[in-house]
Amino acid sequence: QLQLVESGGGLVQPGGSLRLSCVASGFTLDALAIGWFRQAPGKEREVVSCISRSGGRSYYTGSVLGRFTISRDNAKNTVYLQMNNLKPEDTATYYCAAENTAYDLCSTDSLSPYDNWGQGTQVTVSS
Repeated sequence: QLQLVESGGGLVQPGGSLRLSCVASGFTLDALAIGWFRQAPGKEREVVSCISRSGGRSYYTGSVLGRFTISRDNAKNTVYLQMNNLKPEDTATYYCAAENTAYDLCSTDSLSPYDNWGQGTQVTVSS
């Protein structure tokens, strides 16, 4: 059974960087699109970024465009989220999840296609 485990979160000052990792076990990651999501206290979980099975297509929500980069290394069964120029409003618990799709796309407007959620990793941006 597919399991996803996030890591790489932490406390960082505004303007700093973090790289999150989402490591898969129990399944071949190259058959799945992967999304990164975040949820701040009192707010709904939102899509931050996603990447297609091949890595050829990706999406970013507007607030992170130009600052975050998603990538994947299917040989290592890992998807990364490089986060630069972090802002206090990026503070949240970050999750990854998988989308089993026949197409080289990833869903961007809903959480419902995603499954096998990880436990999350906390990102706190504060001075």
